[in-house]
Amino acid sequence: MFSAARSDTLFLGGEKVSGDDIRNQNVLAAQSVANVVKSSLGPVGLDKMLVDDIGDVTVTNDGATILALLDVQHPAGQILVELAQQQDREVGDGTTLALREAIRYINEVLSQSVTDLGKETIINIAKTSMSSKIIGADSEFFSKMAVDAMMAVKTANHKGEVKYPVKAVNILKAHVDGYALNCTVASQAMVKTINNAKIACLDINLQKARMAMGVQVNIDDPDQLEEIRKREYDIIIERIRKILNAGANVIFTTKGIDDLCLKEFVEVGAMAVRRCKKEDLRRIARASGATLKEKKLLNQLY
Repeated sequence: MFSAARSDTLFLGGEKVSGDDIRNQNVLAAQSVANVVKSSLGPVGLDKMLVDDIGDVTVTNDGATILALLDVQHPAGQILVELAQQQDREVGDGTTLALREAIRYINEVLSQSVTDLGKETIINIAKTSMSSKIIGADSEFFSKMAVDAMMAVKTANHKGEVKYPVKAVNILKAHVDGYALNCTVASQAMVKTINNAKIACLDINLQKARMAMGVQVNIDDPDQLEEIRKREYDIIIERIRKILNAGANVIFTTKGIDDLCLKEFVEVGAMAVRRCKKEDLRRIARASGATLKEKKLLNQLY
């Protein structure tokens, strides 16, 4: 019945069928099973006479009995048989009607939108797909994780069309619930976790201030040179303390942070990360409601 499909020969001696060919086969198999029982539906439904391998004859118009006696080989047809059997076990009736509705959905190419199913239903679907020996025992955990991951990448355009930009890949990938920076804290003495964080996203330099190119300082007393160096250090300390006094306890900056100033962050239990990418800080700012502060902020820190 299904010999006309396009196929590729496999090295195992089998055949590979894909695309429209396999879809047509599935629809044809489902229709064949439904056609067997649909004429037995209702008060004027016809009885069916079935003869098994040993010659026993069964006459019935019960859909569950008819399907139980059929020898269905095609996987799509077997799914419909299992659907009818499940209907019979759960309800005790309505197997023929269930098949008729199923084939209607198949013929009309109807599908249920994922967004209309609800999160609990989607988790149950994912749990069913994970009923394997390897992760079956932890399907509750992995199904929720898979659904949360899909919801995290969900996007919608101006037309309201929802997309999940996930592609099958051949490499192992890891995703975190949040945003991961390819950076480390500026000092190992800093805290690694902060709850109720107040984030400062900066595009300014927190290293010791130096004179601009072309600026000359003439001194007559060598002691004044040490005062200049101390003032350069004090300027950056004042900047850092103003940032901390404003309430920030997580500081990201695209520039550097002077090593001599790191103790200012450690002493107050703050976290500082330097040399961040500006694009990373823009994303963090969008997610947290912060504002990326740039060089003009320096005028407010003196």
